[in-house]
Amino acid sequence: MLGEKKLKKIFPEFEETIEASGIDLKLGEVYEQTGPGSLIDNTKNLPSIKKLEGPIYKLESKKAYLMSVDRKIKIPKGYTMLYLPRSTLLRSFLSVHTAVGDPGFHGTLQFMVYNYGDYDYTIKKGERFVQAVVFKVEGSGEYNGSYQE
Repeated sequence: MLGEKKLKKIFPEFEETIEASGIDLKLGEVYEQTGPGSLIDNTKNLPSIKKLEGPIYKLESKKAYLMSVDRKIKIPKGYTMLYLPRSTLLRSFLSVHTAVGDPGFHGTLQFMVYNYGDYDYTIKKGERFVQAVVFKVEGSGEYNGSYQE
Protein backbone atom coordinates (compact mmCIF):
# COMPACT_ATOMS: atom_id res chain seq x y z
CA MET A 1 0.00 0.00 0.00
CA LEU A 2 1.28 3.46 -0.86
CA GLY A 3 1.59 6.30 1.61
CA GLU A 4 0.96 10.02 1.46
CA LYS A 5 4.28 11.14 -0.09
CA LYS A 6 4.14 8.64 -2.97
CA LEU A 7 0.44 9.32 -3.59
CA LYS A 8 1.08 13.08 -3.95
CA LYS A 9 3.66 12.37 -6.66
CA ILE A 10 1.43 9.98 -8.61
CA PHE A 11 -1.88 11.83 -8.14
CA PRO A 12 -1.05 15.56 -7.84
CA GLU A 13 -4.58 16.53 -8.94
CA PHE A 14 -5.90 14.98 -5.69
CA GLU A 15 -3.27 16.53 -3.40
CA GLU A 16 -5.82 18.33 -1.19
CA THR A 17 -7.62 15.05 -0.37
CA ILE A 18 -4.65 12.73 0.09
CA GLU A 19 -4.48 11.27 3.57
CA ALA A 20 -1.83 9.16 5.31
CA SER A 21 -2.73 5.96 3.45
CA GLY A 22 -5.20 6.83 0.70
CA ILE A 23 -7.03 9.36 -1.42
CA ASP A 24 -10.36 10.69 -0.22
CA LEU A 25 -12.74 10.97 -3.16
CA LYS A 26 -15.42 13.66 -3.27
CA LEU A 27 -19.02 13.25 -4.34
CA GLY A 28 -19.85 14.47 -7.82
CA GLU A 29 -23.33 13.44 -8.98
CA VAL A 30 -26.05 11.14 -7.63
CA TYR A 31 -28.28 8.94 -9.79
CA GLU A 32 -31.25 6.67 -9.18
CA GLN A 33 -32.23 3.63 -11.20
CA THR A 34 -35.20 4.08 -13.53
CA GLY A 35 -35.16 0.81 -15.47
CA PRO A 36 -33.91 -2.79 -15.54
CA GLY A 37 -30.53 -4.07 -16.61
CA SER A 38 -29.04 -7.44 -17.56
CA LEU A 39 -25.84 -9.37 -18.13
CA ILE A 40 -26.31 -12.31 -20.52
CA ASP A 41 -23.49 -14.03 -22.39
CA ASN A 42 -21.17 -11.18 -21.39
CA THR A 43 -23.48 -8.62 -23.03
CA LYS A 44 -23.96 -5.69 -20.66
CA ASN A 45 -27.26 -3.88 -20.61
CA LEU A 46 -26.91 -1.28 -17.87
CA PRO A 47 -30.05 -0.02 -16.14
CA SER A 48 -31.34 3.38 -17.15
CA ILE A 49 -30.60 6.05 -14.57
CA LYS A 50 -31.76 9.57 -13.76
CA LYS A 51 -29.48 12.28 -12.36
CA LEU A 52 -30.85 13.80 -9.19
CA GLU A 53 -30.89 17.54 -8.59
CA GLY A 54 -28.25 18.76 -6.15
CA PRO A 55 -26.12 20.09 -4.63
CA ILE A 56 -27.79 18.58 -1.56
CA TYR A 57 -29.09 15.03 -1.96
CA LYS A 58 -31.55 13.15 0.23
CA LEU A 59 -30.82 9.42 0.18
CA GLU A 60 -34.00 7.60 1.07
CA SER A 61 -34.01 4.74 3.56
CA LYS A 62 -33.66 1.23 2.08
CA LYS A 63 -32.73 2.50 -1.38
CA ALA A 64 -29.65 2.26 -3.61
CA TYR A 65 -28.01 5.10 -5.52
CA LEU A 66 -25.22 5.37 -8.06
CA MET A 67 -22.76 8.06 -7.00
CA SER A 68 -19.92 9.48 -9.08
CA VAL A 69 -16.67 11.08 -8.04
CA ASP A 70 -16.31 14.82 -8.71
CA ARG A 71 -13.44 14.45 -11.22
CA LYS A 72 -11.84 11.93 -13.52
CA ILE A 73 -8.95 9.79 -12.39
CA LYS A 74 -6.13 8.04 -14.22
CA ILE A 75 -4.64 4.97 -12.57
CA PRO A 76 -1.10 4.53 -13.91
CA LYS A 77 0.10 1.20 -15.24
CA GLY A 78 1.68 -0.76 -12.40
CA TYR A 79 -0.85 0.40 -9.77
CA THR A 80 -4.31 -0.73 -8.70
CA MET A 81 -6.92 0.83 -6.41
CA LEU A 82 -9.26 -0.64 -3.86
CA TYR A 83 -12.11 1.56 -2.62
CA LEU A 84 -13.52 1.75 0.88
CA PRO A 85 -16.33 3.81 2.38
CA ARG A 86 -15.39 6.63 4.73
CA SER A 87 -16.26 5.72 8.30
CA THR A 88 -18.82 8.53 8.63
CA LEU A 89 -21.02 6.80 6.06
CA LEU A 90 -20.69 3.44 7.81
CA ARG A 91 -21.60 5.02 11.16
CA SER A 92 -24.64 6.51 9.42
CA PHE A 93 -25.87 3.09 8.15
CA LEU A 94 -24.75 3.64 4.55
CA SER A 95 -22.67 1.13 2.64
CA VAL A 96 -20.56 1.82 -0.43
CA HIS A 97 -20.31 -1.07 -2.88
CA THR A 98 -17.17 -0.94 -5.00
CA ALA A 99 -15.01 -2.76 -7.53
CA VAL A 100 -11.27 -2.83 -8.24
CA GLY A 101 -9.64 0.08 -10.08
CA ASP A 102 -7.43 -1.62 -12.65
CA PRO A 103 -4.04 -0.37 -13.87
CA GLY A 104 -4.51 1.99 -16.81
CA PHE A 105 -8.15 2.88 -16.09
CA HIS A 106 -9.02 6.50 -16.73
CA GLY A 107 -12.43 8.05 -16.36
CA THR A 108 -15.11 8.87 -13.84
CA LEU A 109 -15.48 6.44 -10.95
CA GLN A 110 -18.97 5.42 -9.87
CA PHE A 111 -20.03 3.51 -6.77
CA MET A 112 -23.30 2.10 -5.51
CA VAL A 113 -24.36 3.51 -2.15
CA TYR A 114 -27.15 1.85 -0.18
CA ASN A 115 -28.92 3.41 2.78
CA TYR A 116 -29.49 0.52 5.18
CA GLY A 117 -30.80 2.87 7.84
CA ASP A 118 -34.38 3.44 8.87
CA TYR A 119 -34.09 7.15 8.11
CA ASP A 120 -33.18 9.28 5.12
CA TYR A 121 -29.60 10.58 4.92
CA THR A 122 -28.56 13.96 3.51
CA ILE A 123 -25.24 14.53 1.75
CA LYS A 124 -23.84 17.48 -0.18
CA LYS A 125 -21.96 17.47 -3.46
CA GLY A 126 -18.21 17.77 -2.80
CA GLU A 127 -18.24 15.79 0.47
CA ARG A 128 -15.62 13.07 0.88
CA PHE A 129 -17.43 9.73 0.73
CA VAL A 130 -14.94 7.07 -0.45
CA GLN A 131 -11.24 6.45 0.15
CA ALA A 132 -9.04 4.94 -2.55
CA VAL A 133 -6.17 2.78 -1.33
CA VAL A 134 -3.40 2.31 -3.91
CA PHE A 135 -1.15 -0.73 -4.33
CA LYS A 136 1.80 -1.40 -6.60
CA VAL A 137 1.21 -4.32 -8.99
CA GLU A 138 4.12 -6.23 -10.50
CA GLY A 139 3.77 -7.35 -14.12
CA SER A 140 0.37 -5.79 -14.69
CA GLY A 141 -1.31 -5.15 -17.98
CA GLU A 142 -3.66 -2.25 -18.58
CA TYR A 143 -7.43 -1.93 -18.38
CA ASN A 144 -9.07 -1.90 -21.78
CA GLY A 145 -12.72 -2.36 -20.87
CA SER A 146 -15.98 -0.72 -21.83
CA TYR A 147 -15.94 1.83 -18.98
CA GLN A 148 -12.77 3.57 -20.17
CA GLU A 149 -13.37 7.26 -20.97
